[in-house]
Amino acid sequence: SENTYLCQIYNLTLLCMEDYIVEPQSVQFLVQHGFDFNKQYSQGIPYHKGNDKGNENQSQSVRTFFLELIRAKKPLVLHNGLIDLVFLYQCFYAHLPDSLGTFTADLSEMFPAGIYDTKYASEFETRFVASYLEYAYKKCKRENCKLKDSSGQHLTVEFCNYPANMSRYIDYRHCSLEEESHSVGAGNKVPVCEKFSAYGWCPKGVKCPQSHNIDLIIDEDDRLWEEKRKKRKHKWKRRKNTEEPAKAFEQESSGKEVELAQNGEEGPPRKQSCFEPAAATEVAEITPNSEGRPLEENSMDTEPETEAACAAEEQKETHGPPSQGGTHRAGFDAFMTGYIMAYVWMLKKGKNTDTGAEPWLPDCHNKLYLSGKSVPLQIVKSLFSKSSKAHSQKMKLAWASG
Repeated sequence: SENTYLCQIYNLTLLCMEDYIVEPQSVQFLVQHGFDFNKQYSQGIPYHKGNDKGNENQSQSVRTFFLELIRAKKPLVLHNGLIDLVFLYQCFYAHLPDSLGTFTADLSEMFPAGIYDTKYASEFETRFVASYLEYAYKKCKRENCKLKDSSGQHLTVEFCNYPANMSRYIDYRHCSLEEESHSVGAGNKVPVCEKFSAYGWCPKGVKCPQSHNIDLIIDEDDRLWEEKRKKRKHKWKRRKNTEEPAKAFEQESSGKEVELAQNGEEGPPRKQSCFEPAAATEVAEITPNSEGRPLEENSMDTEPETEAACAAEEQKETHGPPSQGGTHRAGFDAFMTGYIMAYVWMLKKGKNTDTGAEPWLPDCHNKLYLSGKSVPLQIVKSLFSKSSKAHSQKMKLAWASG
């Protein structure tokens, strides 16, 4: 049906063949979430950075695979994807351009169907009070279940039935609506960690005595939102039943508008307004996470994994203890990203099935989330920017056999 997707997720373990820097904290994080470094160094698919070395079009490599994604002319979907795009470009495409304008110009030609950032969509389209990946996914999942229960238009995801002889290559992860520790945490009245609640990241990590349970965090946010809604409703009724001078009425109305903006109904969600933690910095060149961030195509199905980009981005977003979820890995991140995109698109297009040639989400088309900014990075080719020479050569190579 219209809102049913077949989902297939792929993890490609890659190995950079050049010297690179490893950050111990990131390596510990990856190990906690089950990454196998022995497998990476013994079986990882080799790749090199920068420009091509020889005729890449004739070799079966990750760079050739990346060219195939460009040839497919499908939309690219990421979550908080600026670092990911820099990584993809540098590791599988060409040397990075000197200027941002040239970089965005190249990207706009590489992915003409558009680039979408589900973190931007979560903040500025659905207006969730938090927009880190697992929060946005579980919020979408909850809302979708409500739609399903009320027999409304809802999202459905189907998975493949793989044959038995492929079982050694398939890794299953439980993806329930609520974590098993949800009711346990509620019963013990463990307070929610405010920093993790806002960012999906906590400097104390697994040693934090407070709860990092996403379900409890969403419960608390929903409760606070409902309390604020009731207060606004009560204030409105009281104002309606009280005769006041026009000036006083205008002043209170203006105050209500400010309150709405602070509650995230007119501007970005309030929970995201404070500065993100300094410890969540970018990682220079950390290659260990060979299950990095995903590329997502418009059917939300076959997603290749980049090699290390999520170490930089997710270090600031989901430093949660592995005992509370344990699903933080590239494949599951890819699934969550695709699910959010599919859900938001379903909401925005409504019952209109005639989408025509329009972009999926016009308001999110080619807009990348920028941390701490109220405006996105636009992926467009400016009249004052030219494409890079390396990019022009790659595009010729991509279409040479087309």
